[in-house]
Amino acid sequence: MPERPSESRKAVPWWVVTTYFAEGFPYSIVRQISTVYFKDAGATLQAIGLTSLYGLPWTLKFLWAPFVDTYSTKRRWLLAAESVLVTMVLVLAGVSSLKGALPIAAVVFLLLAVTSATHDTAIDGYYLEALDRTEQARFVGFQAMSYRLALIAGGGGVMALSGWTSWTTGFGVAALAIGGILTLHAFFLPRQEAPKRPAVRLLLYLTRPRVLLILAATAVLAGSLRWLYLRPGMEILHRVGGALSVPEWIVLLLLVSLAAAALRVPVLKRRLYASDSTYALAFVDYLDQPRVGVILAFVALYRTGESFLLNMAYPFLKDIGVSRAAYGVAYGTFGIAASIAGGLLGGALIARFGLRRCIWPFVLSQNLLNLLYMVIAWHYRGIFQRPDLGHANLSLVGVLIVVEAFGAGLGTAAFMVFVMRTAKAEYKAAHMAIATGIATVSATLAGVCSGFLAAAFGFTVYFGLTFLATLPSMALIPFLPYLDRPREATSSA
Repeated sequence: MPERPSESRKAVPWWVVTTYFAEGFPYSIVRQISTVYFKDAGATLQAIGLTSLYGLPWTLKFLWAPFVDTYSTKRRWLLAAESVLVTMVLVLAGVSSLKGALPIAAVVFLLLAVTSATHDTAIDGYYLEALDRTEQARFVGFQAMSYRLALIAGGGGVMALSGWTSWTTGFGVAALAIGGILTLHAFFLPRQEAPKRPAVRLLLYLTRPRVLLILAATAVLAGSLRWLYLRPGMEILHRVGGALSVPEWIVLLLLVSLAAAALRVPVLKRRLYASDSTYALAFVDYLDQPRVGVILAFVALYRTGESFLLNMAYPFLKDIGVSRAAYGVAYGTFGIAASIAGGLLGGALIARFGLRRCIWPFVLSQNLLNLLYMVIAWHYRGIFQRPDLGHANLSLVGVLIVVEAFGAGLGTAAFMVFVMRTAKAEYKAAHMAIATGIATVSATLAGVCSGFLAAAFGFTVYFGLTFLATLPSMALIPFLPYLDRPREATSSA
């Protein structure tokens, strides 16, 4: 049902742009700049490779996300995280000019990663707290736009500035940017929820003997596995473990654990309601919803085809003569713009017509476009055997990238609206963290298998397989809950 005109023209809240810009900006500092900083500081290749572990907090954030729902308010978590982010980036600015400061910087980057992941959790929860379902759908494209602009400003802008001047100047300007957003939020960000448990009770909870025992046991287990992995004669463990990174193993274990727990939700929930374990209840409560098995499978499989495609898109285009610079312009400029446009349009259409009417066109617009790559690969198949035949038409390739990115933006809008609907009122932040963690499973599997499949079958067949990889998630769409307008919220999308 279309919205009333007054509702359809509702302005975008300014804080949607600022919060999601603030979400992407520190992420770019940790994930994009840390590698360059380590290299400039003279770190070994082994140490530079370990910067990939800075991505762990974004994978693990579901472990502490229930605390964001249970203690204080998401607004306070958001402001506290931004205060720490400003402090940590200022520390980077201060130590970056010192000799031998790499160990300090390494610790600061880790603290930045943990704080930034917590900041993301608070922002997602605040977004769900402040907006109704119609607004959540309408503004989902502005989330993606602001986040992508932050990645460009942080990963590209700060890095370029530090190259023209110094790391001290680059990090100093980054701290000023975060500090400006913090000031804006501190004075003007609306208060949307009443405080829950006092924050001081979180410290008391974490120092309980049972909690300390669990943390200690986890540390001992991690150390034991590391010792076992390093023992001679463990070649099989090396092969199996080496196929996936640590974050990827964690994501897969999360999905398996949730699938196993889903079988015993009624029993678990009765026991947890009789206890004071609000932490564990956040996870079990996510499973206590209609057709949870379909939800878990859909969220885990949705990005499979897209992930397969993106993993091999640049290697394929390079092989048919597209330079790195040309690809960067096409994808990094026009492709991102098309993706943002798709997200904005997708959110607006879902808000107006509802998710059920939009999900099939949007999902097909994302997945069918994989076949365009297959057509291009078949058209230029001769170049792989005879490079002297020339190169691909850059204009044609540019159109391919832009059209595919636009379709991906539409598909992402539909997916994010659905994921938001799986988050229950009591645990918005935790449930968003769980769902987004599960959504990385397909990227995990695609990253492991993509190169082998492309090498075995060639790019033409491979891109056809990327479309086939989208079929399982599409087959689940008729069985998904939450596609229709909820009875209790007639203004929702």
